[in-house]
Amino acid sequence: MKSIYTFYLLFTGAVLFSAASCTKLNEEFRGELEEGTSNVGADGLLITAYSSLLVPYQQDQRWVLQEISTDAALAPTRGGDWDDNGIYRAIHQHRWNADNGFMNSTFVSLGTTIYNATNVLRFNPSKQQEAEARFLRALAMFDMIDLYGVAPIREGEALDDFRIAPKVLQAGEGLDYIIKELNEIITTLPNGNRTTAYVASKDAARALLMKVYLNKGAFTNRQAPSFDAADMNQVITLAKAITGTGTYTVSEAGKYFDNFAPDNDVKSTENIFTLYNQNGKRGGSVDRTWNTIAHYNMTPGGWNGWCTLSDYYDKFAANDERRGIYYKYPADTMSNPGKRQNVGFYIGQMYNLTTDKPLMARNPANAPLVFTREVTIRTSGATLETAGIRPMKYAYDYSSSGQKNNDWVVFRYSDVLLMQAEAVLRGGTGSTAGEVLALVNKIRGNRGIGTLGSLTLDNLLDERARELYWEGWRRQDLIRFGKFLQPFQEKTGTSDPKYLVFAIPSQQIAVNPNLKQNAGY
Repeated sequence: MKSIYTFYLLFTGAVLFSAASCTKLNEEFRGELEEGTSNVGADGLLITAYSSLLVPYQQDQRWVLQEISTDAALAPTRGGDWDDNGIYRAIHQHRWNADNGFMNSTFVSLGTTIYNATNVLRFNPSKQQEAEARFLRALAMFDMIDLYGVAPIREGEALDDFRIAPKVLQAGEGLDYIIKELNEIITTLPNGNRTTAYVASKDAARALLMKVYLNKGAFTNRQAPSFDAADMNQVITLAKAITGTGTYTVSEAGKYFDNFAPDNDVKSTENIFTLYNQNGKRGGSVDRTWNTIAHYNMTPGGWNGWCTLSDYYDKFAANDERRGIYYKYPADTMSNPGKRQNVGFYIGQMYNLTTDKPLMARNPANAPLVFTREVTIRTSGATLETAGIRPMKYAYDYSSSGQKNNDWVVFRYSDVLLMQAEAVLRGGTGSTAGEVLALVNKIRGNRGIGTLGSLTLDNLLDERARELYWEGWRRQDLIRFGKFLQPFQEKTGTSDPKYLVFAIPSQQIAVNPNLKQNAGY
């Protein structure tokens, strides 16, 4: 049996081959990112490390585990479609095991990023390149600990000798490692810049540190999370440091979807760290955000798959901009004569956005294409194609026939403010309750809804659900708030506590003797 870390080596060799004729990375990144280079060195390897995150993040592996395992997303089996041996049903209903394919593919992708980022450090990188690589490694390790409770890492002799198994850091040890790494590199990283948010920056490191401190008590004791006041104060201090740069503002009314648009690198006022996508240059399949939810007869046709649940949709007020609007943007080349909604949650009758004519289903072709609130994890019959409300957050890039140009959002400013508010509610003292209530109400006001009179953990969790829907944080939030195991639509009963972490994939345990299976699997 081949070690998965042998795969890492083979994978890296393959991408290094392409990187040799691909791009050059330096401080200016977007412009100079595309300059040719004939030698594979730290610059090409760093691009490889950045690119490693595209698959797990862009509505695939990591995203599936973080969202479809919750009340926010469902991948219903539609007749013979989207069955995949029940892999999605198992994730949503908390019935997965160590042989679930998503457990393994996500583990491999994040492990690849850890390896690729570490590999940069062996090729004489500049101080900034080294800092960026260490940030990417810390981010992937954070995801590993979040999902699996451990973080394997190759260092020293193990980087060259694949007969040496990677060491495995447990949750507490891994979080300490990440904190130390980020604190060591933060001064070397460039200042945050919204138009180059795809470059690891000081603010990206601060945002990741906020996630670490906020979740530390949940990652080390998932059944009974605790929140140390000193950790919460760190969250607040880091949030204020990000705000203090003056670089970011909450997107104004009507501009929420600027953060996810094809030109979000230009117009977003919130994005702190993103993943780079540019047609003809480099990137990943960000168009999965459309393909996974769009019906075959929409323009363009999608795979008619995933949806949200009506209970989640009902968290949004009718006038909440985040629920859906007609969003005018340059890459929308559809004429949309009726100015129909083109972002947000698709529900009800769907229309051709060029002719404004109602769309019909495929089978039967005389049935209106009406997306329904009602959906079951196995759908059939008259609503086989139409069951489920479809979220579309990344405005479709109609101007591009290939790779779409929307940069994928990892960290943004509204999340920073909501984390700051949560830290105060959990005992932090660096801000007042009134101060953070005003921050949350600023977000709500800009989204077109009324203010809250007071802030509680329950209404803050709901605000995070509204603001950050389908951004890959829902499972983490529910665990931290002690609600992940509770019943929700299409998952009956309270889940076994073992599901607070995913199973270590069987394939990985077979090749790394330092990995031990999580309890209960």
